[in-house]
Amino acid sequence: MALDDVLDSSPVGSDDRFSSSYKPAASKSPPTPRGFHRYRSVWISDFHLGTRGCRAERLLDFLATVRCDTLYLVGDIIDAWALKNAWYWPASHGAVIQAVLALHRDHGTRIVYVPGNHDEMLRDFLPLDLAGIEFCDECVHETADGRRYLVMHGDAFDAVCTEARWLAVLGDYAYRGVIVGNSWFNTVRRRLGYPYWSLSAFLKYQVKNAVAYIGRFEEALADEAKRRGLDGIICGHIHTPSRRDVDGIDYCNDGDWVESCTALTEDFAGRMSLLYWGRGTDDEIPAERESRRAASV
Repeated sequence: MALDDVLDSSPVGSDDRFSSSYKPAASKSPPTPRGFHRYRSVWISDFHLGTRGCRAERLLDFLATVRCDTLYLVGDIIDAWALKNAWYWPASHGAVIQAVLALHRDHGTRIVYVPGNHDEMLRDFLPLDLAGIEFCDECVHETADGRRYLVMHGDAFDAVCTEARWLAVLGDYAYRGVIVGNSWFNTVRRRLGYPYWSLSAFLKYQVKNAVAYIGRFEEALADEAKRRGLDGIICGHIHTPSRRDVDGIDYCNDGDWVESCTALTEDFAGRMSLLYWGRGTDDEIPAERESRRAASV
């Protein structure tokens, strides 16, 4: 597998680096150390740092073993909605921020941050370059095989967020309640020897209105990509990892790090894949186990 493909992904904005014609200079990718996963591009979103639902230890495990030329943070990285109501910031959440910065500082990874609705305060300052981290409202990524994808969080196509914000906030409280309940439920399951099981995901797919909502969301984003003459769309927001063809558009949702622990990846031939981190070994990683023990003391 060749590691010297030309990287071409272009944030939308005002200066040259944020223009659709911006193309970083070609550079040969460094050899990947043994035990590391090497990708051309990685998309992750919906960490919700600042909430108890964030699976920070699993995210740290992912960041410690993945290397890529470009890392896209596709919104809701920090949950300002939750932090505004109650401060919660354990050491592991700060460590996630440091791990992302270390990828840029120590490994030359290009970091592109596309804010979502939970970290929407950043949108007032876009486009922005802060310590080499690029912030933009949306961008277009070109894969190694020449396909072009619109990258955005996706909340702009969520009628609940745009037309009934109070309902979005109410739903956020309810969702966090389910996540807390899910955590206790899985603690009991682990002690009985059963693997992790997502209560919130189960409820999401059992409710017909939720399933219909997800379908409408996917179709709306695919329509936007088609309207712009692009090949696909990459988003987050609804905590539902997915990749499927929607009327000829490659719809990709990179999921979240509250329930799914997923990422979207592109290899050096331009092939896109959903990566489920810890799938098949969904008992706790050691850091998660220690964190849970500390919280119970």
